[in-house]
Amino acid sequence: MKTRNKFVRVSKVLSMAFSIFFQIYWYKVTKKPSSEWEILWGGIGKRFRKTLFELEGLLIKIGQILSTRADLLPKNFIQQIQDLTDKVPPSEWSDIQEILEAEWGSTIFHKLQSIEKEAIASASIGEVYKGVLMDGTTVAIKVQRPQIESIVQTDFRTLAIVIWFADRFVPVPKGFINFKVLFKELKQVIERELDYSAELQSLLFFKDRFKNKDVVRIPSVYPELSTSKVLVMEWVEGIKLTDIEAIDRIAVDREELAKRLIDVFLPQWLEPGIFHADPHPGNVLVSQEGKIILLDFGMVGEISKRDATHFQGLIEGFLAKNYSKVVESLSYLGFLLPEADTRTMEKLLAEMMSFQVDQLKEIDLIALKLEMNDLIQALPIQVPTRFVFLGRSFVTIEGMIRNLVPEDDDLLNIVKSAFMKWLQQSGNNKWAFIWQWVQSQPIFKVVHLVTEFLQVPRKLEELKEIEQRRQFQFTLYENYKKQLFQIVVLGFGGIGVGIYTTHSLIMNISIGVACISGISYLICNSKQKKWMRFMHEKRRG
Repeated sequence: MKTRNKFVRVSKVLSMAFSIFFQIYWYKVTKKPSSEWEILWGGIGKRFRKTLFELEGLLIKIGQILSTRADLLPKNFIQQIQDLTDKVPPSEWSDIQEILEAEWGSTIFHKLQSIEKEAIASASIGEVYKGVLMDGTTVAIKVQRPQIESIVQTDFRTLAIVIWFADRFVPVPKGFINFKVLFKELKQVIERELDYSAELQSLLFFKDRFKNKDVVRIPSVYPELSTSKVLVMEWVEGIKLTDIEAIDRIAVDREELAKRLIDVFLPQWLEPGIFHADPHPGNVLVSQEGKIILLDFGMVGEISKRDATHFQGLIEGFLAKNYSKVVESLSYLGFLLPEADTRTMEKLLAEMMSFQVDQLKEIDLIALKLEMNDLIQALPIQVPTRFVFLGRSFVTIEGMIRNLVPEDDDLLNIVKSAFMKWLQQSGNNKWAFIWQWVQSQPIFKVVHLVTEFLQVPRKLEELKEIEQRRQFQFTLYENYKKQLFQIVVLGFGGIGVGIYTTHSLIMNISIGVACISGISYLICNSKQKKWMRFMHEKRRG
């Protein structure tokens, strides 16, 4: 770990945060154009990335999680951190040995025949070593980094200060980002990764879930040697799915591998239970026999029975154009923040989803825009982290499958076959109505509706941000007027005190304060009215 000193870590993070806050506030006040905002967010992303690499630890993990929040954070910022890799130099072997012996309550050679002192993999929270048990079994030993808990607690306290400040003082329109919710979700994800006992339970869950699938291999685990800081698993060898040359030499062809990959992940995405939230190429391998190997269950998401029910309701609502059901499902799933106006949401969704390409010439776009502008203000939307992870899992696996089967037609047939196979299984009939509806529609309509459905969150966020920036400017003028009015009142109060005490200095100062603040109030009020007239004309034109 490059920087373990608590004071240095806190000061670096706080100085970066407050510098970013000041820049954002200055750009808001000076009304910089969108092109300069893009440059600003790119620069912020570069500084953020540099600080993460300087401090390592929890911050790299947080950067990785934030890189998945394109629904909340600007594109230019995301681009700077989206390829963060959680690779850090390994710890000193003596520190690792000390942790192992403390957790096992004996010397390592009471448990192991041998262990390689060079880490096989080293990340911000843990490191992996290769060892051999007393019975000759080769194992992977995952060990928590020395002092990581102390570092994480320091970083969490620092982030709590940053979140508290941002929530109260940063000029972000209300409802755009719920900082408290974001911090809570980040904390839950990191704390789970810190507890290897939780990862052990996740591994056992997946092993039980796929016990009847011959095409899947989950490493065995050794609970008697595992603790909250140490996880001992079966050592498995495999080929990365991105290594096409090696893939072409195994016993199973690419198309069959793609089918198996979908068979493994489709139930995770659609059925209640936990799903693998970090299926990058290093965690999803294939054996020489063509079995899909899943590794590293530290980062998982969960779809509860309630989530599955409401997600089904969400799809049903969109297909049936029952937007009250859609909004209700979004609320239960956690997409809507507490201040959301559900009736306005229903109306907006109905407007957005009623649009058809062939009606483009008939629609009064200006009237539609004016109506939608009035609706956007009540759209506090924030995608829960578990669904961000679900989307991330889907996109990652889709990329692997496309790498195996580049042709769209072949890919479509594979997905259709896998989905029909899943539907035929016991307990999945509740999704059959969706498939029947899809099959009954002309292909162009299905494509249009699916595309439209996937673009709804992005459209809502873009429209919401535009309107809330306008709302922020209006609020800014109102706040300035309020502060100036208070100073005017204070000035007149001072004049009264000066007259009562016959103190000329107090009276002269108070007159000056009242005059200056009064003139400033009138100027600010005039600017606000001009801005409101401009916005009104802009909306009409």
